[in-house]
Amino acid sequence: MKMDGRFCARHVGAMLMTLAIATGAQAADKVRVGKAVPAWAFLALDIGVEQGIYQRYGLDLEITDMGSAAKLHQALASDSLDIGLTSGADLAFPAKGAPVRAVAAFANRPLAVTILAMADSPIKGPADLKGTTIAIPGVGSSPEWLLRQMSIQEGWGPDGVKMVALGSIAATTAALRSHSIDAGIGSAELAYTLEEQHEARIVVRLADFAPHFHAHLVFARNDLIDKNPALIERFLKGFFASIAFVKQNRAATDEAASRLMHQPIAIMDRTYNDQISMLEDDGTFDPQAIEVLKQSFVDLGTLSTKPSNDLILTMQFVPVKP
Repeated sequence: MKMDGRFCARHVGAMLMTLAIATGAQAADKVRVGKAVPAWAFLALDIGVEQGIYQRYGLDLEITDMGSAAKLHQALASDSLDIGLTSGADLAFPAKGAPVRAVAAFANRPLAVTILAMADSPIKGPADLKGTTIAIPGVGSSPEWLLRQMSIQEGWGPDGVKMVALGSIAATTAALRSHSIDAGIGSAELAYTLEEQHEARIVVRLADFAPHFHAHLVFARNDLIDKNPALIERFLKGFFASIAFVKQNRAATDEAASRLMHQPIAIMDRTYNDQISMLEDDGTFDPQAIEVLKQSFVDLGTLSTKPSNDLILTMQFVPVKP
């Protein structure tokens, strides 16, 4: 009887543990997260899911590549997303009334933003870009502001180059190949791919013209910030724990990046080497970078005056301590 009792006790304990695990799994909170574009810097979302990091914080992430910043903010405004990862330039959206605020910064200098020219182009460096036609992703974007900064710092004034908004990487690549533009702004990953194919080369890295900048921010819906701040806090802990994993595990990150972005590991490893230093550890906002971005909205005509910080961001969640 004693043995039966011990057996039953063990059985009951095992059943309770199984029930607790199952209940915990069922209790995981779903968080709908969007990426503005499928950029390397956003891979901490996918890699964190694969490594079980978000699950440790009781979260079940539903990740969507939105294809553009505009579509990301439309989804946030319509309550189709809870959280969005996008560029620092998107601080203009809440300034214009979008129901979101930035809750953390996760990338500083825009190391991924480059100007590309075809391999047979006479353009070799910044000085050769004066008066040329350069493709940008969109009007009012970070690349547009960075390009104007380059023009100003090179002594050509804000309109020293001609800009044409093509809207996508595919359109920019096609325009480069047809020589309908002189150069184009593209990601470092695209640049490395075209270099490997001997089609194009990097002429300028625009991070050189922005020592204080926030390339990427995390945005959350205002109603979520107000009603469920604990959920945002858990998400940010998981996200920055995932960034820590990326920083500490180069080979695993390269493998995942190659698989998720459909690029050779050699290109993903080069991307890792060039961009890992821009990823932040705890989400803290750089006051100088925020002021640069706010001034850029005025410079580009996006806003008539610089917005107040409390309108566009909240510091209640930073620094993040996973």
